[in-house]
Amino acid sequence: MASGFFAILDDIATLMDDVATMSKIATKKTAGILGDDLAVNAEKATGFLSNREIPVLWAITKGSFRNKLIILPIAFLLSAYLPLAITIILILGGVYLAYEGAEKVYEYFFHRKEEERKEELLSVPEEKLPELEKKKIKQAIVTDFILSIEIVIIALSAVVNEPLVTRIIVVSVVAILATVGVYGIVALIVRMDDYGYRLINLNDRTDSFSDKVGQVLVNALPKIIKALSIVGTLALLLVSGGIFSHNIEFFHHLLPSFPSLLKEFILGLLIGLAALLLLKSVKKLFSRK
Repeated sequence: MASGFFAILDDIATLMDDVATMSKIATKKTAGILGDDLAVNAEKATGFLSNREIPVLWAITKGSFRNKLIILPIAFLLSAYLPLAITIILILGGVYLAYEGAEKVYEYFFHRKEEERKEELLSVPEEKLPELEKKKIKQAIVTDFILSIEIVIIALSAVVNEPLVTRIIVVSVVAILATVGVYGIVALIVRMDDYGYRLINLNDRTDSFSDKVGQVLVNALPKIIKALSIVGTLALLLVSGGIFSHNIEFFHHLLPSFPSLLKEFILGLLIGLAALLLLKSVKKLFSRK
């Protein structure tokens, strides 16, 4: 009986060792998409009132956990019984990400003045702020859902030949780490100015070391947010382009002499613009009717 108990412990130890090893491999494979995920979600989580940043971020984080709870069981079932469906879902998600990225590029070049007017109007009626907040949270959670699918699928591909229990534990660990890591860093970014003001007010001296550090943090935040907006847009196009390049045979062999990043960016932008124009045409058609 004792030997049976120790055999079980030995099996558990072996399983945990396998899980730790495979988790490292899966995390390395998803590192690129996690970087893109951080850029996209940091850009999505900014632009709120200072006292609403953490509640909004917490709402998006909870939405991200819910996304993982939906995606993980479906991914495990589909990988076991209908692997082709995963590729189809992945490509549809890629079209959505490409559309989001292309829409940002289109708005920047063709509706910049209109967007500036909209930003001025955002300081208007206070009663409309909760509605705008809910809309941004919903958009952030939808984008997180698509990126979460990509993270889960990549992690799953790293352990596809492992036993089912190992697959489930490894991919679940990577999914949880992705949410905690990404939104933990986003929380630090959006609260950077608050930390800066606290350092400035730390003492009565006007030129202390804490004042200088605090001033750097306060001045850096708008630049970081602007940079994240650009990086987030590029990330959307690169992630979507990567999905098309790796999962569609025609695109995989297209432009072989091009650097992979450039090729993925062009694919993401062109397919995103096509999706944008198609949606605008459909909207015009329905508005005429």
